[in-house]
Amino acid sequence: MPAQRVLLPRSTPAASGMSSRSITALLDRLEARSVECHSIMVVRRGHVVAEGWWAPYSAERPHLLYSLTKSFTSVAVGLAIADGLLSLDDRVVEVLPDHVPADISEQARRLTVHHLLSMTTGHRTDSLAEAWRLEPHDLVKGFLRVPFSKAEGTRHAYDNPTTFVLARMVERVTGRGLPEFLDERLFAPMGVEHAEWDRVASGAAFGFHGLHLTTEAVAAFGELLLRGGLWGDRRLVPREWVRLATRRHIDTLPFEDGSGNADYLRGYGYQFWMSRHGYHGDGSFGQLCVVVPSHDLVVVVTGANTQAQAVFDALWECLLPGMDGAGSTRDDEILTDRLRRLSLAPVPGSAAPERSVRARLDASAEDSALPDATTVTVHPVDGGWLLGIGSSLDVEVGHGRWRESSPLGRPVVAAGAWQGDTFVADLYLITTPHRVRLVVDAEAGTAVATWNIVPLTGPGLALHLRSPLMTRPDVA
Repeated sequence: MPAQRVLLPRSTPAASGMSSRSITALLDRLEARSVECHSIMVVRRGHVVAEGWWAPYSAERPHLLYSLTKSFTSVAVGLAIADGLLSLDDRVVEVLPDHVPADISEQARRLTVHHLLSMTTGHRTDSLAEAWRLEPHDLVKGFLRVPFSKAEGTRHAYDNPTTFVLARMVERVTGRGLPEFLDERLFAPMGVEHAEWDRVASGAAFGFHGLHLTTEAVAAFGELLLRGGLWGDRRLVPREWVRLATRRHIDTLPFEDGSGNADYLRGYGYQFWMSRHGYHGDGSFGQLCVVVPSHDLVVVVTGANTQAQAVFDALWECLLPGMDGAGSTRDDEILTDRLRRLSLAPVPGSAAPERSVRARLDASAEDSALPDATTVTVHPVDGGWLLGIGSSLDVEVGHGRWRESSPLGRPVVAAGAWQGDTFVADLYLITTPHRVRLVVDAEAGTAVATWNIVPLTGPGLALHLRSPLMTRPDVA
């Protein structure tokens, strides 16, 4: 893989006026709470002061951001507005008249860019599944057909299609695809050389999810926002748009089950969440870009967990107290060594017995990654195994080290071991938060394949090994 371009300068916690012990305390807290992280980057006063990746994740790998993508789409909207091509008061029906249903309601006719950005269109909950059901080939039209329970502008509801519609509006007024528009106006000037987008079946970028970026690229985005849209001495995003997008426009509500988390009840901006300190872009399963202007701080975390609030608690309780603490070079060295050795737990076990196994997949487990009765074979090769899945997937598995293969285009990094008569392998879809654990019972001739966290775009493994992923998202 080619060398990654450096986007941000490096320094040490001590040189940036903070104690590295606070970062160590943050890592300790996340570990104690079993929060699975894949990367972390701390930027203070414009310099990266701490960075680490839990093997097999690594610095050069892009990572699926899920709904953190929405914050990038917000910037695209701001750029279109700055160009005079769009305004906050423009209505969906005026910009996308060919997507207007014949039976459109008066409220749907009134929906504006502001309502979409702030997710205040009047839907009670996320309308994605219902919109797809109503219009399987036109999500904009389906979104406009979903009934409204509240008046527009009065209530926030997290609603994925709002961002999809915004992406299509940007494309209509600019004449460019969303990825191409952001490449030209944002990523290329910043030096971000690889931004991959997952797409719906028509080929359009989701807009509300699906962007893959490296941890440093996300940190650079946070730093761009912190500097009010300036990248070096070049203005990429209008300061006024950054201010508008990252301030509260509407209150946020507890979840329907009555629960609520402190950093999700501070209000919502234009595709950004307000936090107890600063604001953040947020993606499912732990993809976070946290910007804290009061401390000249950006923190990026990627991972595979459902404990986002635990990350915020750790940031505020462990990291912030060290922002103006006295640091030492020895503490910095200890932290650097720890960050260098981060790793997810490999599969324990041996390389023996060196035998080939053939099994049939039992898909009775909920959300199995593979169809029932799929043939699974395990063949020993030098330093590991060749795993055959069905007729088209061959995955290389290492023992005591990670092995990479790309059976359908997107890389898989895998390691495994024998545990008695059972072969166990972890298959990391390394540009996503997801992995599959495959367990083969050699005596019974059966296998099971289960996700650590099921991808929101469906449980089928083969779908997520293709690049770009193209699917109709059945769930939010």
